Amino acid sequence: MILKKGYLYHIYNQGNNRRKIFFKKDNYLFFLKKINTHLKPYADILAWCLMPNHFHLMICVLETEIDITNTHTVNQNHGVSKRRTINDSIGIMLRSYTRAINKQEKFTGKLFREKTKAECLNCPNGLTPNFFIKNGVTFINVKNANKQYPQVCFNYIHQNPVKAKLVTKETDYEFSSARDYAGIREGRLINKNVAFEYIDYTLKC
Repeated sequence: MILKKGYLYHIYNQGNNRRKIFFKKDNYLFFLKKINTHLKPYADILAWCLMPNHFHLMICVLETEIDITNTHTVNQNHGVSKRRTINDSIGIMLRSYTRAINKQEKFTGKLFREKTKAECLNCPNGLTPNFFIKNGVTFINVKNANKQYPQVCFNYIHQNPVKAKLVTKETDYEFSSARDYAGIREGRLINKNVAFEYIDYTLKC
């Protein structure tokens, strides 16, 4: 998973062997706090959806590496700063969440699949994201990939709960950014201003 500054990505992972990763409301809220702590310093979050056994994030990468040095660390290392990549931070996020769920559910081993996927939505060298291939045929028009790929991803993320028949409308689902875009909730995780540079808001309330 190689993430580059200035590009949009669809990031997703699911439970190992497709098992559940969220068991109660507090788990969803805890994971959102993890996203805020470990991912938001590197990227603008444009859309998100937490499903019972997987998650989706649409992000715009601001930095691929940041300084995480604090005063105590500087003193210990004689002024040598420490930097952490976005990939490392995502790994830390998933591992720390896994530890919490394993303790809660008395599980052992891996909660998530080995590799977290990241598909670039506006990279200049082309892409064929697998989430909008239907019957083996890609049905997206690529006349304006910079707009159309992000829009498809945005819609896809918010339609997940409806397609899974968890709700009848996107905004009925509590654990996605659909309610924030509909004005039902004022969540602080997403950056609407950046999102509207790439997508048109078409969710139905």
